[in-house]
Amino acid sequence: MTVPTSTFKTYEAIGNREDLVDKIYKTSPTDTPLLSALERVKASAVYHEWQTQALEAADTDNAVLEGADAVTNAATPTVRLGNYTQISDKVPRVAGTQIAVDHAGRGNEMDYQVALKTQELKIDMEAIMFGTNQARNAGAAGTARRTASILSWIGTNDDFGTAGGAASPTSLDGTATRTDGTQRAFKESQLKTVLQSCWTNGGKPDTIAVGGFNKQVFSTFTGRSTPMEKAESKKIVASVDFYDSDFGKQKVIAARNMRTRDCLVLQMNMWAMATLRNMKMTDMAVTGDSKRVQILSEYSLEARNEKSSGGVFDLTTS
Repeated sequence: MTVPTSTFKTYEAIGNREDLVDKIYKTSPTDTPLLSALERVKASAVYHEWQTQALEAADTDNAVLEGADAVTNAATPTVRLGNYTQISDKVPRVAGTQIAVDHAGRGNEMDYQVALKTQELKIDMEAIMFGTNQARNAGAAGTARRTASILSWIGTNDDFGTAGGAASPTSLDGTATRTDGTQRAFKESQLKTVLQSCWTNGGKPDTIAVGGFNKQVFSTFTGRSTPMEKAESKKIVASVDFYDSDFGKQKVIAARNMRTRDCLVLQMNMWAMATLRNMKMTDMAVTGDSKRVQILSEYSLEARNEKSSGGVFDLTTS
């Protein structure tokens, strides 16, 4: 079939309006479940401190003679711990012309960029506290302060590989990091070992966090070795969202911003985010035909007592 002569087509037309949908579709993840679960407390200095207390071990020889004088027991002092605050920011900058023109899918361009950068900053903060193997650093004139991540604290209740030099931090006070070892498959027996160790040390873990691959592995643990089909609802249930262990019930979450080789077993009320400066937006000085703002937060991870929590480390991720 041929087109009749002199038919005016879109290829020659000038002035046809564009067909641009007035929406913007994002697929990038914005959820920060671990950050959202943290209690917020106030920091008043760049080095934030707290204390922990431990009871003496049970004395099975605690028998006193009738009529004997009381013998004073030695006091058990507290342990003083601390972590540095870290400053993280995002700085969007938009030209004056871009602010002035009409936009599709958003109103004010700067407001839109601020919303995006705020989400990105929250993701950064969760990844720093839960997804890095980072020791605390006091910083200096040319070195940014860094807060010790959760991996610098956990060591009493952990299960890790036996090859490749795998080891817990040499000191569980935020000053050392984990030594990663040869990765191995995630097994339920490893998790049970950590849960029992947490319980033995007085912990009551309520949250188990894993990456995407090991969330699927978790769903094959006892009771979920095969998918369960609900014929009445035409639905197959192949996931585990709660783990009812011998030592309590834990919520199981897939966390995007932690290391995929780790499984964190956490008592969430024993962790907090201490903020010296809450997240805020500050207009920056105008230096030309553009607008610039800084979105900033200064924060620290508070490890109230690492014996409450644990982890399974050096896991395969594919």
